[in-house]
Amino acid sequence: MLECLILGDSIAVGIHQYKNDCVQLADIGFSSAQWNKRYGDTILFSQQFNFVVISLGSNDYAGINTRRELEELRIKIDSRHIYWILPAIKPEIQQIVRDLASSHGDGIVEIPNLSRDGIHPTTTGYKKLAEEIK
Repeated sequence: MLECLILGDSIAVGIHQYKNDCVQLADIGFSSAQWNKRYGDTILFSQQFNFVVISLGSNDYAGINTRRELEELRIKIDSRHIYWILPAIKPEIQQIVRDLASSHGDGIVEIPNLSRDGIHPTTTGYKKLAEEIK
């Protein structure tokens, strides 16, 4: 079993800076649809992880079926613990993340210490996220 996997967007990239022993599949600016297209068939999904962090949805827009994209990702993951990073914006996406986490028994982590853009954590926020996710 591998220790951890971090999936997602720029927030996932930032978390990886403080959890650099984890495997990272993340890209800045990626929507959930882009993530599934690039990484959806990765061999890593045949592995079991102690924990997985998912940060997606902040970059989704009206043409993306976020619920379908995130569910497609979620059903591939084999992990003891899964944590969803709740996007700081887009209440409709936040609700989708809450619903998926609840239906699968996963945890939700809210972003502490938002930066001025209202989307990303500050340096302190990234450190707190990394500490909270175990």
